[in-house]
Amino acid sequence: MTAPNSQSSPANSEGKRAPVTITYLEQTARPILPTPATPRGKVAILRVEDPPVHFYRYLYRLVGDPWKWVSRRRLDDAALAEIIHDRSVYVYVLYVNGAPGGFAEIDNRDKTDAELKFFGLAPDFTGRGLGPYFLTNIIDLAWAHSPKRLRLETCSLDHPAALPLYQKMGFRVFDRREGEVELID
Repeated sequence: MTAPNSQSSPANSEGKRAPVTITYLEQTARPILPTPATPRGKVAILRVEDPPVHFYRYLYRLVGDPWKWVSRRRLDDAALAEIIHDRSVYVYVLYVNGAPGGFAEIDNRDKTDAELKFFGLAPDFTGRGLGPYFLTNIIDLAWAHSPKRLRLETCSLDHPAALPLYQKMGFRVFDRREGEVELID
């Protein structure tokens, strides 16, 4: 669950702003994490290669709308496709009994620093112990590309369990900033 990005608003935005505290976290070495218990039911994490823009937007809104994620909603289809179709951007979906239960995006375009750009669960799947399972696997997938550092950001609009979970998984806070996010209805 990463922080929404405060970019200029499109014409259809109502201009409502929300104050946020953005917390920047990092891992500078691959953590040794305990193997999480496999959740009940049929659970799979699959990479979506060259995701259709409409499917990516569906996942982004499914996971991000409750937490006011806006940055990718502000991009037009061409700009979004350029990012998500880059061979160094990895989109993963957590499926639970065949339904999308969460999504994550790892941006490895820098090659030195990987960024867990987005991570979260769909509202129907929170509170089931899926977060630690999914995040442990995503961290492992990010470190498989051998970055020097794995970073992410979260903000005060995200799920209250996000920051403690990231810290439990070995992320260290390296900066905090106050800001504003222009919301989209």
